[in-house]
Amino acid sequence: MKRKIGTILAGVILATATLTGCSSSSGTKPEPSASAKTEGNQTAAPALLTPDTSKSVELVWYLVGDANKDTPKVMEEFNKMLKKDLNATVKLNFTTWNDWQTKYNLLLTAGEKIDMIFASSWAGYFKYAKQGAFMDLTALIPKYAPQVQKQVSAQDWSDATIGGKIYAIPNTNPEYTPNGILYREDWRKELNLPEIKDIASIEAYLDGIKKNKQGVIPINGNALNEVSTLFSAVNGYQTIGGDTQSVVVAKSYNSPRDIVAYPFTPEYEAWVKKMKEWADKGYWSKNTLSSKQEAGDLIKTGKGAVYWRNPPGAAGLITELQKNDPKLQLGYFPYTRMQGFAMPTMAISNGMAIPKSAANPERSLMVLEKIRTDAKYYNLITYGLEGYHYDLINDGKNIVTPSKTQDASKVQAYTIADWGWRNKPLMKAVAGGWDGLDKLNDEFSKMSKPDIFSPISMDYDSVKTEYAAVNQVIEQYGKPLMMGLVPNVDQAIKTYQEKLKAAGIDKVLDYVKKQAVAYYDEKGIK
Repeated sequence: MKRKIGTILAGVILATATLTGCSSSSGTKPEPSASAKTEGNQTAAPALLTPDTSKSVELVWYLVGDANKDTPKVMEEFNKMLKKDLNATVKLNFTTWNDWQTKYNLLLTAGEKIDMIFASSWAGYFKYAKQGAFMDLTALIPKYAPQVQKQVSAQDWSDATIGGKIYAIPNTNPEYTPNGILYREDWRKELNLPEIKDIASIEAYLDGIKKNKQGVIPINGNALNEVSTLFSAVNGYQTIGGDTQSVVVAKSYNSPRDIVAYPFTPEYEAWVKKMKEWADKGYWSKNTLSSKQEAGDLIKTGKGAVYWRNPPGAAGLITELQKNDPKLQLGYFPYTRMQGFAMPTMAISNGMAIPKSAANPERSLMVLEKIRTDAKYYNLITYGLEGYHYDLINDGKNIVTPSKTQDASKVQAYTIADWGWRNKPLMKAVAGGWDGLDKLNDEFSKMSKPDIFSPISMDYDSVKTEYAAVNQVIEQYGKPLMMGLVPNVDQAIKTYQEKLKAAGIDKVLDYVKKQAVAYYDEKGIK
């Protein structure tokens, strides 16, 4: 389901008109070459252009996360095709998930020659674009990715547009990714625990697991995501500008201009006192904040029962676990059921951008178009080697992993962070996957509301000193409080608030309010 977020400014409409094949008689927009013009002031398909590919180039691309062990093998085959078709090869690099934000920032600020990189609202797209880290692609897309320009809707181009300029190509895979928890449903039934539907039933579930499953810590490993996302959901707080680590939030969807620093709210005080009770009861370990294991890792070993995931992430883990143990039953509870609405992700939640340091931006756009329009390229770089990592079935609509010709105990499905180039018509569903995802998406579409928070652009540049200091305070004082790992909650809250004030939380709060109000005024959001 496509999003409709307020009224698109005239300048943005004009900037995106070229990218949707519409004519326009006024405003600023990319001007096609003479050979690309036709009668009626319409822009002909820029495919008439013949870009120069006489020079062989190696393109340096970066994705977030980790490489697959078979990535070199896959890219070898990919580059054989690419060399023949576009006289180019791609060197595909990865940030790894370990401290990926720091590495990503360094890649964009150190001037390394990078021809294309994953970009996302949750990876700081708006911040980096405003800082000049990405190249303006507005005039390049019609020339070097003409088919992609038609794939992406005007609304989705608008999601990626800042100041009338486009700095990334968003994926075309509409989806919902609200927070929620994955849990051992078979254990819930076995222990006759209530169906999970609210905070009270979640607490009853955690308590039942702790008391009746020997050797199991209900939220094992690092439980911070599970607890902090539940806190926001219970209280209706909304993250602004995709900054999931910030303590500055909108109090609710219905009052987006009511923006607060939540450590100073009565809701927060009540919550951390409840979390102190949960921590003391052993719902997570005392060393949870220092644990390097995610809660899902411990579900796999039978040592945990609850894991924070969005629906697509939950679907992947459920499929994996039930493949290994068909008797195991897992449930999923999306927090949208507590809030009464779901927000679809922005198109630029996943996309591909070209850093300003790129040596070959034109060729990168041509390669991206190949991936997004040619099934041979898409399947290879996304799903791996056909006949090894997967087989196509159902007239190519689905895949089975690994290939039936391989030993499933030795060959696994090929997975990397392919989100940036996803294009719905080319995507394949994995046969035997979790059928609950389609049901959830139907549920979300019926309660959908536009995302009015993620598009708010913030770079914190004017308050960067205070922002850094506040984040240090959150790390040192806020996280232990959130997890109930303090001896005296009242004293810890007082200290936390004092430290936040000293760090400059008021300046950060004022900055966020200013950015949010400017966006809401622009879009006509009350």
